[in-house]
Amino acid sequence: MASTIQLAARRNVLSSFSQRRGLRDTISGYLFLAPFFVLYCLLKLWPIVNGFWISLHRWDTIGTNIAFIGLGNYQRILQDRLFWDAVRHTLLFTVISTPVLIFGGLCLALILNRPLFSGGVFRTLYYLPNVLSTSVVGLIFLAVFGASEAGVFNTFLRYFGISPIPFLLDSDWAMPSIAFAALWWTVGFNMLILLAGLQSIPDEVNDAAKVDGAGERQRFWYITLPLLRRQLLLVTILQVISSFQVFGLVDVMTKGGPGGQTRSIVYYIFERSFQQNQLGYGSAIAFILFAVLFVLSITQLRLFSREEDVL
Repeated sequence: MASTIQLAARRNVLSSFSQRRGLRDTISGYLFLAPFFVLYCLLKLWPIVNGFWISLHRWDTIGTNIAFIGLGNYQRILQDRLFWDAVRHTLLFTVISTPVLIFGGLCLALILNRPLFSGGVFRTLYYLPNVLSTSVVGLIFLAVFGASEAGVFNTFLRYFGISPIPFLLDSDWAMPSIAFAALWWTVGFNMLILLAGLQSIPDEVNDAAKVDGAGERQRFWYITLPLLRRQLLLVTILQVISSFQVFGLVDVMTKGGPGGQTRSIVYYIFERSFQQNQLGYGSAIAFILFAVLFVLSITQLRLFSREEDVL
């Protein structure tokens, strides 16, 4: 009987000790998280909340002309022709650049996954443009295509007797030129993600398919692509978000021209907020862009998850 009481007391002591230790570990964990959480609230959450508050006002960047107008800015957006033109230009850039960047990244990843090109030198060469800043890339391609007909590319065209093309001054060529600059600049990032996915595929899977008589094309369609779905999902979401947020290349290469034909949504936000000093209206457009990107991301996640469930 006494031994039973002692055993129960010992269990109570151990239980109490483990509870205190668990509480201490929990408090320690929150203390370690506290600096990040404070910085996240100050640098992320507060600007978002404050930006939404500004979008509910007629808020000039310069001066004290501030007046609460509720959803007036959002109602004004619906009737703003320049906003809808910017939406159309941004969609055009997304349609041009996103498939090419995903397909180009996949092709480069497949090439670098072969033994002949698997060295670090090739990976570095293809990824190197990604470390450059937007301004540097924009200035490079401003020199390549030229603000007039005097760019490097047009010099080669003249050498072969071909008439020069005003790439950045022609409404038909300006947006594809920006998309080409984005391809050269960012395709290396997509390549690295997809290459990591390719190298995570077990060799035994491909070896078994070879034994069963599957050719290289069959292995690509029925083994490689299905096992790359998660990486392709990540690349697609990041690429769509990046394309909708295009700004730096537009600012450096065309300033939204010619005739506003390359004015993107973010560039229009910049014009309204800092060139025309309409900070409240610019904030409202920014929140609409945030809502659109959020819905697109969730939709893409659900579509890919459904396909994985089917498979």
